[in-house]
Amino acid sequence: MTNLAKLDFVALDINGKNYLTWVVKAKIHLEAWNLGETIKEENSASSQDRAKAMIFIYRHLDEGLKSEISPQIKLCGETIIEEDMLEKTFSTFHASNMLMQQQYREQGFTEYN
Repeated sequence: MTNLAKLDFVALDINGKNYLTWVVKAKIHLEAWNLGETIKEENSASSQDRAKAMIFIYRHLDEGLKSEISPQIKLCGETIIEEDMLEKTFSTFHASNMLMQQQYREQGFTEYN
């Protein structure tokens, strides 16, 4: 897994001034990871793929936007909370980092860089 602190491209600005370029780059990255179907209406993507896409998109939002939309994010009819995001992050650690994954869970970390 890539470094969580490093973004693939500039996050969507809270005022939306970089929206068009952000959308194009987000679509390109999702397609490259075979997740392009997840952002289409009435898609047949798996819930796991939709979760991966949601986490990718969420990571590429301005911090101000994250705080505004977090309560509104829904996936499969359920509200996504920070603990869900962290658990998804832990579950996608590379196999060589399983010890770190366990330690993060046991220590109850609530933030990552």
